[in-house]
Amino acid sequence: MERLNRSSAPQAKRYTERVIQFGEGNFLRAFIEWIIWKTNQKTDLDAGVVVVQPIDKGMVEWLNEQDGLYHLNLQGLLDGKPVDSVDLIDVISRGVNPFTDFAGYLKLAEQPEMRFIISNTTEAGIAFDPACKFTDAPAGSYPGKLVQLLYHRYEYFKGDRSKGFIIFPCELIFENGKHLKECIYQYIELWQLGDGFKAWFTEACGVYSTLVDRIVPGYPRDNAAQLCERAGYDDRLLDKAEIFHLWVIEAPKEVAAEFPADKAGLNVLFVPSEAPYHERKVTLLNGPHTVLSPVGYLSGLNTVRECCEDELIGAFVRKVMFEELLPTLNLPEAELRKFANDVLERFVNPYVKHFVTSIMLNSFPKFKTRDLPGLKTYLERKGSLPKGIVLGLAAICTYYKGGKRGEDEIVVNDDEAIKALLAGLWASGDVARVAKGVLGAEFIWGEDLGTVPGLTEMLTADLALIQKDGMRAAVKSIL
Repeated sequence: MERLNRSSAPQAKRYTERVIQFGEGNFLRAFIEWIIWKTNQKTDLDAGVVVVQPIDKGMVEWLNEQDGLYHLNLQGLLDGKPVDSVDLIDVISRGVNPFTDFAGYLKLAEQPEMRFIISNTTEAGIAFDPACKFTDAPAGSYPGKLVQLLYHRYEYFKGDRSKGFIIFPCELIFENGKHLKECIYQYIELWQLGDGFKAWFTEACGVYSTLVDRIVPGYPRDNAAQLCERAGYDDRLLDKAEIFHLWVIEAPKEVAAEFPADKAGLNVLFVPSEAPYHERKVTLLNGPHTVLSPVGYLSGLNTVRECCEDELIGAFVRKVMFEELLPTLNLPEAELRKFANDVLERFVNPYVKHFVTSIMLNSFPKFKTRDLPGLKTYLERKGSLPKGIVLGLAAICTYYKGGKRGEDEIVVNDDEAIKALLAGLWASGDVARVAKGVLGAEFIWGEDLGTVPGLTEMLTADLALIQKDGMRAAVKSIL
């Protein structure tokens, strides 16, 4: 079987490089690239994507080995009918690693056709780091790298207002566009880049908040060989996702006209406010995801579907969704229940194996944005703490202890400071100290959660029960 590249797959099209994308992971390739690919087919967008590796260790090298090509397997039910497609996605033209080729990275800003910047650098990615220097090659943070690129474009085109960018952040943070814009202004000030550049960015560039929704299990480990057979190529970058997709973009009609994905028969919405869509999705889809993953994994389960179909853990998932998170939202209950039931149907999609370990990257920042607001609102409205959400936090803390689950090594993937904190706390052997230390870590939460009434005591009790009797016993205790 031939290795996939543009020589072995001459049917792959080439497009004008118009999109710079920060991030090369499974989600972006199964969501953004697919949307651009579909839009290229149905409209005159003609957009090729250059992928920028946002962190030191990434997979741009693999992308370049395959000339940006890969296959996407979409599975699920569409209008009640099963879909199981395998398509060659050809919109990525190349990848750039700014850590090894910073000059090549800046040169992207010199291409006059470049118009869009898209990113998904996880919830932790949109952050201002005052330690970043303009002379770093590259800056450590994503917003820092972005400002370096924007400034190079400003200088190269001598402040030409027609050479601005349309910027779509896809990180799962409410008002991600607003947060990214704030970071950009902070770097302009920190690095003293001048009023001229600031005015150019303000007038020539637009940063628009977005909401993305598609479950992407990623590389299909269980049937990769069969999918390669179907595709006819040896493809190391196979990707897999559910058929459902939704992209909500808070932007005016002029932006929609330039990026006409909504005219390509796709579930892409240009709206005045993404707030109601965001709150519903983050609370009822991502919130349960974040807590069911460590609870399920420590109960011996490996996929979201297994968790939902397991009698005990499935009851836990439904408790969190319907009894704890749903009552914290302000939309009509019937609408929320329908959405929650649709989410459960997506969770048990028989075609998709969504491994819980893939959801647990950066679990603490995810809990902060996806579950903590619900915890606080529940406490405010009900006068008590939501037991399922708190148990989910205890499960995250326990997972971060590391060690083994049976024969499997537990691999923790998060900010080094968070990993170091948990390692130090667990080394004490005192669950009360773990609970107090985690909740008091203001660098994680932006506040001291130890002040939340009863939370330290409940988290301590959950941690103790998990250590003594195991995860399943802890779940039983709250049902």
